[in-house]
Amino acid sequence: MGHPFPIREIARQAGLSEATVDRVLNGRGGVRESTAREVQQAIADLDRQRTQVRLVGRTFMIDIVMQAPERFSTAVRAALETELPSLHPAVMRSRFHFRETGPVGELTRTLDRIARRGSQGVILKAPDVPEATAAVARLAEAGIPVVTLVTDLPSTARLAYVGIDNRAAGATAAYLMGQWLGERPGNVLTSLSSGFFRNEEEREMGFRSAMRARHPDRTLVEIAEGQGLDATQYDLVRAALERDPDIRAVYSIGGGNIATLRAFADLGRDCAVFVAHDLDHDNTRLLREERLSAVLHHDLRQDMREACHIVMRAHGALPPAGPTLPSAIQVVTPYNMPVPLTG
Repeated sequence: MGHPFPIREIARQAGLSEATVDRVLNGRGGVRESTAREVQQAIADLDRQRTQVRLVGRTFMIDIVMQAPERFSTAVRAALETELPSLHPAVMRSRFHFRETGPVGELTRTLDRIARRGSQGVILKAPDVPEATAAVARLAEAGIPVVTLVTDLPSTARLAYVGIDNRAAGATAAYLMGQWLGERPGNVLTSLSSGFFRNEEEREMGFRSAMRARHPDRTLVEIAEGQGLDATQYDLVRAALERDPDIRAVYSIGGGNIATLRAFADLGRDCAVFVAHDLDHDNTRLLREERLSAVLHHDLRQDMREACHIVMRAHGALPPAGPTLPSAIQVVTPYNMPVPLTG
């Protein structure tokens, strides 16, 4: 396992002891496979953040903890690493803890490990459930500032939420949907990855409220718990289409859009309007191919920069600022696409 990094730096990046890292690197055994993977990931992260490792300045080690499909967590990682040079003279180092799905206990155990070993800050995307709320409280008790990203945990001790106004985003989707469907008949499928994420619940509420006010005769059909993963999403969408022959449009709140379109195609059905969220790799390709009507997007680089600034302010490294404002909602079509971030 060739690399230029000292054991001390790898141990710091992985959040492990130097002795454990030494055993992994020298193949001495006595460590779990998951621990070996953590060491390998730490080396990969150090290599990606090589310019940060070499800098001299006040260093902040932060942890990014997310439950999200891989396509979105990759976009977040790319956004943060692109913004790191803008934070100089501070040196921002990051450890990533990404999971696509799984029991909430795995997420809270990750947060509790961070609370025990220490961190200058946590940027968190998590479901709004009591276990996550309690874990954030334990981080606060340990003196670790928490910033929620994309989806909020408002009843916790988090410092701030960074992201869009999700109710406004849902209402924007309803406006676009109504304009593009016009007088054509058809029901609208709304698709959530999980009802436990507050951002998705708020988008759905904003969409439903605006549709009820502007288009009260249009039927909305909801599916949920696909986790934004293609395999589960396909089955849910196909079942909904088979139950309801009048579905003609989609508002995708939680992703899995390739699978959704495949379900339409496999049943020989047309999707007249398709509004989605986030210019991840999949949606960028689908939009360029004009298989999506529009994507509601926000600048992840700006969000990650703001989240880092909030952490730095919590440590007195930046002067106080006013309340964090919601990120701007961008309506992206095939004709105004920004250059996508890549991992």
